[in-house]
Amino acid sequence: MGKKIALIAVLFASCIGTSQTEKEELAENKKAETTYPVEKTDAEWRAELTDMEYYVLRKAATENSFSSDLLNNKEKGTYTCAGCGAALFRSEHKFKSGTGWPSFDREIEGMVAYDVDYKIGYARTEEHCASCGGHLGHVFNDGPSDTTGKRHCINGIALDFVPDEK
Repeated sequence: MGKKIALIAVLFASCIGTSQTEKEELAENKKAETTYPVEKTDAEWRAELTDMEYYVLRKAATENSFSSDLLNNKEKGTYTCAGCGAALFRSEHKFKSGTGWPSFDREIEGMVAYDVDYKIGYARTEEHCASCGGHLGHVFNDGPSDTTGKRHCINGIALDFVPDEK
């Protein structure tokens, strides 16, 4: 009886692991097949980005919370992709979420691409720069209810800021 229970447990665990792995592989294959207007080799990205920018934008990492210089930025302007310079978010759509990452209730239309990410065991909506495919962060449905209800939780290291001309 003990052997049967152990065998069932092993089979059950392997089915869950395979299913999760398959989901991750499908998502990675889909990303690999996607082409973007700005295409560079891995060596070119490494040469142009800082280590942390490369890690976040090209390897879908997450910077430490509360580490971004842009977190408390209150200037008027445009947040652009640190990889390619594409305009992604406007300052008037930024809000203080308390999460430790710059947060916006909307993107500049057409400038952000979406995908599904299973890295932490369940599906999340991942955001990419629509121009170069750089990983930006994730979008959640817990943003300001008086606007879009969305919270675009973005790695500050994936962004540059261009102030409006005065």
